[in-house]
Amino acid sequence: MKKLLCILCSLLIVLFAATSFAAAGEKRVVLGIERIDEPFAKQLLAGKRLGLFTNQSGVDSKLRSSTELLQKSYDLTALFVPEHGLFGAVAAGETFESHTYKGIPVHSLYGENRRPTAKMLDEIDTMVVDIQDVGIRHYTYFSSLAYIMEECAKAKKQVVVLDRPNPLGGAMQGPVLKPEFKSFIGLYELPLRHGLTIGEFARFINSTQHIECDLKVIPMKGWHRRQLWQDTGLPWVQTSPLIPTAATSFLYGATGVSGDSNLSVGVGTAKPFYFLGAPFADADAVKAALDEKQLAGVAFRAARFTPRYGAYSGELVQGVEIYLTDLRKVNLPELDYILFTTFKELYPEQVKTPERGYGSKGYKLDIALGESSLREGEAPKTAFARWHQECAAFEQQVKPYLDNNGAGKNKINIV
Repeated sequence: MKKLLCILCSLLIVLFAATSFAAAGEKRVVLGIERIDEPFAKQLLAGKRLGLFTNQSGVDSKLRSSTELLQKSYDLTALFVPEHGLFGAVAAGETFESHTYKGIPVHSLYGENRRPTAKMLDEIDTMVVDIQDVGIRHYTYFSSLAYIMEECAKAKKQVVVLDRPNPLGGAMQGPVLKPEFKSFIGLYELPLRHGLTIGEFARFINSTQHIECDLKVIPMKGWHRRQLWQDTGLPWVQTSPLIPTAATSFLYGATGVSGDSNLSVGVGTAKPFYFLGAPFADADAVKAALDEKQLAGVAFRAARFTPRYGAYSGELVQGVEIYLTDLRKVNLPELDYILFTTFKELYPEQVKTPERGYGSKGYKLDIALGESSLREGEAPKTAFARWHQECAAFEQQVKPYLDNNGAGKNKINIV
């Protein structure tokens, strides 16, 4: 009898484990790249010379590259790559030359040409897009996509976007970009935390910016706007040298603007964007000032660190390490604003906001935030109330282009 009970218990454990595994598998988001062999995708891609806009982040759930997968099934004739290069090995802001990879021409869209030229586009019939964004407006991959769409519209080339999750989910937070602060790190009037997938962004700008390219979006299966990256069941591949993990994309949203001042955000340490500090600061004083604010979803540790490169390389920096304790409660742009404002209150003479340089007018901080409120000292409460109104208006404007609100213009409604 005992032996029979043991066997039954073992069977139940195996059955439970199998059921749990199946349930976990069902919850995994299916990416656009994982649908390229479905009949509707074959109708779009078969018999065409394909270009592919991608980098190392373009992988499926088994970490197979989109380059490999498209080569296997279709005629891939050219690659197009954004800032940081095909492998994400080029530092921010550094240009690089076009080259070849496994016999395929690789065209740099972050050097002499930020747009594909007519000669480049002569090599292809259709441009496929598979690249992972991080959910923050001043990340440059959306801008590269916009330029691709504009040039493909002129050249009468179709654009097929293989959709991917927004790692920060569908929340829209922070200021909507003001027109006078448009730049390559913010071409359109989106919130700082924009809440869009790359496919949704493409549909939105194609219509509202009158690009009107021949656009199709191959949708994901199983993704919902409330999902954060950890809910997708997908592996994360670093999207650029300083975004090594999905968690870093949240911290990038919390300190990325402040990093365009003379404060260090931990670049040059093992945890970029997790810190905020300066050599002139006192770690304990900064922590005490931030703790008094009792901010939702975040905690602080008094921190001292020495960057190995970048701002304050080799110097002892004091400030705080930031811990996001509840990702659904924290408002990332508001946290960034409060962090900078707190440092400014503590060290009004030492905190500086450098100009852009390179012959361009304006301030780095303004360009990153999308407005001048932070540099000019607008009260957080006043700024945040305005931001909430701007995001509410944007959410209504973009609603027709969102995946969870029907097919959306240019979306292939296949599930």
